[in-house]
Amino acid sequence: MKKNNVITFRVCEKTQNMMDEELDWCKREKTPPYAKWQAKDGDTVITLYNSGKVVFQGSDADLASSFWIDTERINSGKVDIKSSESTKKDKLDKSIKVDPKIYNSSSIGSDEVGTGDYFGPIVVTAAYVSKENIPYLEELGVKDSKQMLDDKILEVVPKIIKKIPYESMILTNTEYNNKYSKDLNLNKIKAIMHNNVLYKLRESTQVYDYIIVDEFAKDFIYYNYLRDNPNVVKNITFLTKGETKSLAVAAASLISRYIFIKEFDKLSDKVGINLPKGAGDYVDDIAYSIAKEKGMDYLKDIAKLNFKNTKKVEERLR
Repeated sequence: MKKNNVITFRVCEKTQNMMDEELDWCKREKTPPYAKWQAKDGDTVITLYNSGKVVFQGSDADLASSFWIDTERINSGKVDIKSSESTKKDKLDKSIKVDPKIYNSSSIGSDEVGTGDYFGPIVVTAAYVSKENIPYLEELGVKDSKQMLDDKILEVVPKIIKKIPYESMILTNTEYNNKYSKDLNLNKIKAIMHNNVLYKLRESTQVYDYIIVDEFAKDFIYYNYLRDNPNVVKNITFLTKGETKSLAVAAASLISRYIFIKEFDKLSDKVGINLPKGAGDYVDDIAYSIAKEKGMDYLKDIAKLNFKNTKKVEERLR
């Protein structure tokens, strides 16, 4: 019998917005009292309460929550986790243990950037890291990619892309808004983009041990998103916190971030102001000032309109 694990912690507004978008595809119609929404991802039920508390409950609660625990640490600098008896700290730590066989392999890894930002594109990259290039990437600090600030990324990534093969795909805001629908949600868009770059890189890569994707959906859900695609990359190893367990994923994350920064700067130049990243209250203020001056239609080419920020701007313009 599967154990019913329960993991609870509070999340800041930025993480709440990211969860709201990422889990939109699996939200339930009925919402419990005092909750913003409830979703079911595989065997795990996720409930976000008005207080900012989020509860993961189910046999895979430790796996489903690990990504969001890491995200909250990045967004707010800390996270206070409360878990049931069956998910003590030693069990949670299993999700961040590195498998030497995977870490020291020649692998193709993929990761995305921009899915939690109201302004700017989504960028997905697949990168190939051979065993021989692992020491070089470690020396550059790629192992700690999540700790790198933008200035460091702008310095390091040009060195990386001279050394390793990669494929990237950029989805502009205009393209995103034209594609997004109830049948084509954010996770499905991500799956299609990941498959696209992985397919291209795999075709040009002769020797590899693993293909690794930083997990954002269970494998059966991921492949279901691609059921109509004639060229689906199979035999993928899905890893939570993949950038800490695979240098190929870490390198892909950094390259995606590098491209995102460059594209974001171009977008800021186009608008004529320094656009903020994320999806918090300050983003609402900037979006409102832009829409008030240039009209709501202008946001279609610079923002992700399905984010809640858009409704807030529309309400302020009334």
